[in-house]
Amino acid sequence: MNCIFVSDLHGHLDRYQKLFNLILSEKPDAVFLGGDLLPHEHLSTHSLKIGHRDFVHGYLLAEFEKIKDELGDFYPAIFLILGNDDSRFQEASILELSAHGFWHYINFRSIDWRDFTVFGYSYIPPSPFQLKDWEKYDVSRFVDPGSISPEEGFRTVPVSDEEKRYSTIERDLNSLAEDRDLSRSIFLFHSPPYQTHLDRAALDGKMVDHAPLDVHIGSIAIRRFIENRQPLLCLHGHVHESTEMTGEWRDRIGRTHLYSAAHDGPELAVVRFNPEEPEMAHRDLI
Repeated sequence: MNCIFVSDLHGHLDRYQKLFNLILSEKPDAVFLGGDLLPHEHLSTHSLKIGHRDFVHGYLLAEFEKIKDELGDFYPAIFLILGNDDSRFQEASILELSAHGFWHYINFRSIDWRDFTVFGYSYIPPSPFQLKDWEKYDVSRFVDPGSISPEEGFRTVPVSDEEKRYSTIERDLNSLAEDRDLSRSIFLFHSPPYQTHLDRAALDGKMVDHAPLDVHIGSIAIRRFIENRQPLLCLHGHVHESTEMTGEWRDRIGRTHLYSAAHDGPELAVVRFNPEEPEMAHRDLI
């Protein structure tokens, strides 16, 4: 079984074209897209030709239609989530095309696929960024020095004050997984788990108000969830420089295999894996 995982494409057309060519040539069984898929709003004219402002309908739909027409019955299962740089108002378009069968949008959802269950979750812990559409408190209302709480910043889709103040990643994951057996599960996260090879940021020696910044910026809740529930496989993005900083694009927590497809460079980072043999995964830069 051949699966492809990519993340953090940020609307770059050259990376998308590499991905599309790969899908056409390798005909994978499944493709996983781990968030931060869309161009920054203020950079949209650099990611799309002028006049194309709707990236989902103006670009992704046309490209996936071509692939679906060419591959026919060999069109892969495509699972995707959005990430903290993706404006949530685009979720409506993502859901619309999910309903038309181009992909499975799985944020806060699960879907049975072959002998596996695929779960998705977009949220990251509080960050220094102003856009808060995909940020929540992690395990408590603590915010790291230099970060902005989910109650501040701005959102493209309004949520209740109750959700801003009291919703946490920890509670979400417990609700998402319930008491299910996760031994054959694949989790598509945007955030990596805390204190792993996958969440190491280039924050060495940096201070805010004389407080040192934590160089690990992943989610404590996601780490605890993996430790306690031991899913088969977790896919992560978000921290572009982590592989450069640690020399590792994968890690392991107990029996759970962790992969990152985030990359701090112009290439497309592609993780190829077989969920039946997760230890045999490999990553290439294209």
